[in-house]
Amino acid sequence: MEYHRITSIEDPLFRSMHELMQEVFPPEEVLEFGLWKEPLEDPGIRVFVAVHEGKVVGATEYRYYEDFNVAMTDFTIIGRSGLGIGPFLAKQRGKDLEALAAENGVKLHGMFAEIYDPYQVGEHEFGGVKPMDPFVRREVLSHLGYKRLDFEYVHPSWNNDGEAVTGLDLCFLPTDDEQDRLSAELIVSFLKRYYAVLPNRPQSWYDMVKRLEAQSEVALLPL
Repeated sequence: MEYHRITSIEDPLFRSMHELMQEVFPPEEVLEFGLWKEPLEDPGIRVFVAVHEGKVVGATEYRYYEDFNVAMTDFTIIGRSGLGIGPFLAKQRGKDLEALAAENGVKLHGMFAEIYDPYQVGEHEFGGVKPMDPFVRREVLSHLGYKRLDFEYVHPSWNNDGEAVTGLDLCFLPTDDEQDRLSAELIVSFLKRYYAVLPNRPQSWYDMVKRLEAQSEVALLPL
């Protein structure tokens, strides 16, 4: 299996990846085709696909923030079962992030991810691919070491229509698996940076950030 980076919407594999995203994710979670041009050309945003026998069978997008020394996994897609796509993407992403942190002269602190709460979003079919089932994904990510940040999470719709999207938890994968709390200041700084691209954010998002700003730390809980 090949781990191929996509840096342009002109890459023929990008259309296949975008179609896979539309099959797997709900509409409000998928940025429209043309709006991908600038993100793909941004050197800080890393989009890779897993290519098996010439076809895109999986994908992941993530980014590394040098000043925070944390990463964010935007999404991971497993398009087919039985190929080991999930472990392949996780391993390749981990190696890439470790190298980026090393170039920054540090060891990676950890990685954020939004993870569906299956008790709220169990109706999503996610393309009918069982590894994408929210119950399965949550269990797998728990085994990988992700922990849930202890606050009610809301994020702006990627449709940039000002709607609030719920049914997810903001989670964190600490490099130190004994870590059980995370700086609220880091979380706030990260969220403001991450969602700066969406000017139309719901009031509930601002309320969430305000509550976080009143805290010093946030507990990391089991998934």
